[in-house]
This record gives sequence, C-alpha cells and structure tokens, in this order.
Amino acid sequence: MGVLNVTPDSFSDGGKYYNKRKAVDHALQMAGEGADIIDVGGESTRPGARDISVEEELSRVIPVIEAISKKINIPISIDTRKSKVAEASARAGARIINDISGLRDDPEMAKVAAKYSATVIVMHMKGTPRNMQIAPRYGNLISEVKAALSESLKIARLAGIDEDKMVIDPGIGFGKTLRHNIEILNRLDEFKALGKPICVGTSRKSFIGKILNVHGAADRLTGTIATCVLAITKGANILRVHDIKAAVEAATITDSILKAGAK
Repeated sequence: MGVLNVTPDSFSDGGKYYNKRKAVDHALQMAGEGADIIDVGGESTRPGARDISVEEELSRVIPVIEAISKKINIPISIDTRKSKVAEASARAGARIINDISGLRDDPEMAKVAAKYSATVIVMHMKGTPRNMQIAPRYGNLISEVKAALSESLKIARLAGIDEDKMVIDPGIGFGKTLRHNIEILNRLDEFKALGKPICVGTSRKSFIGKILNVHGAADRLTGTIATCVLAITKGANILRVHDIKAAVEAATITDSILKAGAK
C-alpha cells in the first residue's frame, strides 16, 4: 500500500505532494514500482496534528482520487475518519476506506462502507492524533488492542459489511510508546486470531528513529524495511509504506524464502 499524503503537514512528506499534478505523478510512480493499493490521505494524523474541516479535506483528496482512478487500475484507498469524505471518495473511485479510528469516530462511516461495498481497514488508536502520544498506558497491550479491533469488526458486521471486506491494523505509533510498538511487532501473529488480513504501517515512523538514533524521516528507510520483513514473517498481509520499490523488493525476497521453507 503506497502512501499518498496530499497534506501540507504530514510528518514525513507533508507538502511534497500537496499539488494535484505532483500527487498524481507520484501515484503513477508508485503503481509502476509495484504498489498494489494507493492510499490517499488529506488530513495529517501525525502526533499533535490539528483536525481539519470536511470541506478542506474534500478539496484536497477528491480531485486527486478522480484523476488517479482514470489512470491506474489498482485499488484506491481513502485514509479518513469522516463519512462524508469516505462517501465522496467512493463516488470518485476509491474502493477501500482506511479509518484510523476503527469506525468509531463517525457513526455513519460503517454505513457508507456497506452502501458502496467498500473494503474497510479498521485500525486501533488510543485517543486522537492530537493527544495519542501523551503518555499512553495499557494494562495488557495485546489484549486491549485485540478487544478494540474486535469491537470495530462488530461495528462493521452490524452495518452489513461483508466478512471478506474487513482488514485489521494494530496501529503502530498511534497511542503507542517505543516499547508498545516493538511488542506489537513481536507478537503480530497473535492478531491472526481475529481471522482477518493484517495491515501494518511502520514506514518512517519515529520509533525507528529512536532505535537508530536518527532524526530525519528520510533516514529511516533501512529501519522501515527491517520492520516490514519482520511483519511479513509474523503474518502481515498489507504493508503501508512510503518507499514502494524497496518494500516490494524486500517483500518479494521474504515471501520467496518463506514459501520455500513451507514446502
């Protein structure tokens, strides 16, 4: 899953693809490098990020989704917490709704997904982007994240979303400390018990920088690839990344080794 941030303030590439033409060109580049999904986001969800209006988010993502959908055949995902944005995106050509709130922020979100037969990616987040990294605490990390994801899946079912159109994401970096992120990656295979494909988003995140003692997001590529390889071995099905070519190559090698070992 290739990350396409059409925002001025995302933590890694804020402003880089804020221009429609640049955003579309980058989507085409990621597709050419082997991306299976393009994930378009118009609202930054970095720690401390401010919320934006529905109108502002729509003005950022809809022109880009409309343009991309005419040029590529791979699925387009909309990264949003707002049902109005999700619905407009579905009409524009998006087939996946990637909701960091796990269908909890907007009570209409699950209904919109069901209406348009969209696949949903339900993520776990403790708090909101504005406050999620202010001393997050858990009694039992894995159990609590699994329980929250189970509740999100229940919301999806009650709305009539098909079972084969549900994906889970444990939410690396969303209300998690360095220790929490490492534990989730170590125990990622335990989320298979929920019976859904697993999406993992570690790309360029700050916990990688803390481990490597590097500050710039662009300096976290090697660390990102290491987490991607580990996630695959632990059962991840979708990797949400900024650097498609490197991730595709790493995934291809890892899959080849795992398949050979399974014979």
